Amino acid sequence: MLPQEIIARKRDGRKLSAEEIGQFIAGVTDGSVSEGQVAALAMAVFLNGMERKEAVALTLAMRDSGTVLDWSDLGDAVVDKHSTGGVGDNVSLMLAPAVAACGAYVPMISGRGLGHTGGTLDKLSAIPGYNAVPDNDLFRKTVAEVGCAIIGQTGDLAPADRRIYSIRDVTATVESVPLITASILSKKLAAGLKGLVLDVKVGSGAFMDSLTKARELAASLVEVANGAGLKTTALLTDMDHPLASAAGNAVEVANAIDFLTLKKTDKRLWDVTVALGAEMLAAAGIARDVDDGARQVEGAFTSGQAAEKFSAMVTALGGPADLLENPDKHLPAAKLRHDVIAGGEQRQYAGELALNTRELGLAVVELGGGRTRPQDEIDLAVGLTAIAGRYWDGEAPVCTIHARDEATAAKAKARILAAMRKATKPKPAVLDKIG
Repeated sequence: MLPQEIIARKRDGRKLSAEEIGQFIAGVTDGSVSEGQVAALAMAVFLNGMERKEAVALTLAMRDSGTVLDWSDLGDAVVDKHSTGGVGDNVSLMLAPAVAACGAYVPMISGRGLGHTGGTLDKLSAIPGYNAVPDNDLFRKTVAEVGCAIIGQTGDLAPADRRIYSIRDVTATVESVPLITASILSKKLAAGLKGLVLDVKVGSGAFMDSLTKARELAASLVEVANGAGLKTTALLTDMDHPLASAAGNAVEVANAIDFLTLKKTDKRLWDVTVALGAEMLAAAGIARDVDDGARQVEGAFTSGQAAEKFSAMVTALGGPADLLENPDKHLPAAKLRHDVIAGGEQRQYAGELALNTRELGLAVVELGGGRTRPQDEIDLAVGLTAIAGRYWDGEAPVCTIHARDEATAAKAKARILAAMRKATKPKPAVLDKIG
């Protein structure tokens, strides 16, 4: 069947067969399906959805578009986590080494930023020399010897997803549950995991801005993953405020280093990281239950073992051996720094500050730290730091802007001030669990 016929069937709300889906994905992989056709099918799926069997078929077709890794030589403690994306979400940078320090293996395949959310791969690109797309031999060696490796999709791992992922980012089709499900799980299934924990974000900074939508996505992910043979659970976590007190690329790496070295740990970031690590250790059979898992993860941080694993991973993949000791020496820095000082109108929010987190993410994009087109180069140095929490006193800066020029700094400042609002009742960092 021609690609346009498959697009037309989904456009008209009809169910696609596994054969039709497989044929279309094969065309995405070999280039016979054009970028416009990928965008058209993505929009048709966005508007008309997919039944669960279609989502499973799409996920498996994307997984099988490339190599599927085999970690059987490492046993069953091969686990990973995936976040649906947020602002200031640098959890992976601390989580993978902490779980590895507890005895699990974490082959983490991450993506670049989508829309207003940051991507782990972009953050790692801020580390000079870090090989975010190693060949499979180096990837396997690092996981086996260090216990974790955070990388991007190599050319032969779910290549169809990599192409679709970049097109979704600029065609307003990011928030489709079936497409998010297939994108996330095709990579994780291709990674050869034994267990997976999903971090499904909820709130103004997430793609799912309501608990109902987030539960729908989490249920889809858990059901499709388990239907494809991967043991999976999901945590729903709050994204009505940036998770870290930084948003950007290099600035989030610096924040992660502060966390790992216990120089500064943002409380909500700590809570989410420990909760996800606990689930991963329970899935790997290393912890008796999640309470035991939480104690082990906390111990990995307080003992310094997680920091040691992070340093070993960075070094194994080509980064500087002294990154933890001298981050300012290695991480790129923006030319300009401006504190955002609130005016009288905004000071009414003192003590009860909330921030439209999506707007903060878009401010980072405006600064040059995100993409509006798949081919865009991003400025790894720009971003926001010292982002105020709920109990802002009304006098301190709302945040500090790291910018490359005055024009983008001014645009970001206006967006940030407009994002301020009165907080509602505070919510816990972890809202629910599915699976």
